Amino acid sequence: MRIGAIVTRIMQQMIRDKRTLGLLFFAPLLVLSLMYFVFNSNEPDMTLVVSNGPASIIEKLEDSDFRVIPKNDFSIASLKDEKYDGWLAFQQTQLKLTILNDDPSTAKALKMKLSQVLQPEQSAMMKLTTEYVYGDDNTAIFDIFSPMLTGFFVFFFVFLITGIALLKERTSGTLERLLATPIKRSEIVAGYMIGYGLFAFIQTTIIVLFGVYVLDIVHVGSIWLVLLINMVVALVSLSLGALLSSFAASEFQMMQFIPLVIVPQIFFSGIFPLDNMVEWLQNIGRIMPLYYAADALNGVMYKGYTFSEILADLAILACFALVFITLNIVSLKKYRSL
Repeated sequence: MRIGAIVTRIMQQMIRDKRTLGLLFFAPLLVLSLMYFVFNSNEPDMTLVVSNGPASIIEKLEDSDFRVIPKNDFSIASLKDEKYDGWLAFQQTQLKLTILNDDPSTAKALKMKLSQVLQPEQSAMMKLTTEYVYGDDNTAIFDIFSPMLTGFFVFFFVFLITGIALLKERTSGTLERLLATPIKRSEIVAGYMIGYGLFAFIQTTIIVLFGVYVLDIVHVGSIWLVLLINMVVALVSLSLGALLSSFAASEFQMMQFIPLVIVPQIFFSGIFPLDNMVEWLQNIGRIMPLYYAADALNGVMYKGYTFSEILADLAILACFALVFITLNIVSLKKYRSL
């Protein structure tokens, strides 16, 4: 009887807690569905620009599933802008292959397949030389992921710590006491953003410097830009964590947001190539803050981008933060109308 009473009480609590029931039954289906669509994305065709290539060679390349783009007037700058996989230039006594190498696995597959197609030409004294726009022949796939991981860990830990800390402020009555004073709602939000932001700033700096200088994560561009990007990411995470904490009644409920808010963003942070996904899935990725954070970090740390080249990503991240901060101010209306 006593065991039955405990079981009955737990079942009644679970039934009343709609959010927990949603997490229990809906969240796994959401994550599983995302994984299904991501891992079942179509394999991309390798795009190869060919300059001054004989028609017979172009035909062989197309038969080997290359998407060949004949262009005689071409440059490395064009390769970077158009984001083609490689550029094969036929010169007098040699073949010059330039690989973009923004995805090392694709670069290695392209080089291997191209060597097989061009084997007769190479044996006829046409030497194949290879150079890389980004990285080199030893570039590993982790060199692409590692810049994104710094942004993810900043986002995750700032979100988690800030959300739980602000939840304690509300459940302990501190927020209600503040709202009982003449202070404006915008001032309360600004105070929380700055106060917790200082600790987020220190945490972000430690994560970035540890990753770059201790773990030796690849960084071609400016370390100051890496810090700037991650600071903006921390601001977005800080404002989002503060916003979602207003919808949680306990720390457990705050943790429930992780599979719904954090996990889906992993799939769109560049770990899996977004260009290979179906269009509707790509559109979902473009409303995720980590998509823009990963793009900026990968650009600076792996490709050596400058400030002007990541300005668009920073602007979009700043807009996310502004929207979340505004919603934070609005959410306080349920406590006070002033």
